Amino acid sequence: MNCPNCSTCWPAPCPWSGPRPPLPDETARYGPDVRRRLLVKPGLTGMWQISGRSDLSWDEAVRLDLRYVEDWSLALDAVILWKTARAVFRGDGAY
Repeated sequence: MNCPNCSTCWPAPCPWSGPRPPLPDETARYGPDVRRRLLVKPGLTGMWQISGRSDLSWDEAVRLDLRYVEDWSLALDAVILWKTARAVFRGDGAY
């Protein structure tokens, strides 16, 4: 997460956490289950970013995003933000 990205979420045009925004051509290929990712606003960081990022398969990333959609809470957002800072500083899953 860098400063220009942070500035787009303050004071709140988009959430800090949530599934990453998909590309339009990606959403055209989504099946009904994967479309549930679109039920929440995209954010700067999410479940897959704190769970391995580039080390995860597409199916694993989608599963984590859907878990976020189904289990959203302020506490979950706080955990994601905390773990994001830790992952960024440690470089976990980054290439």
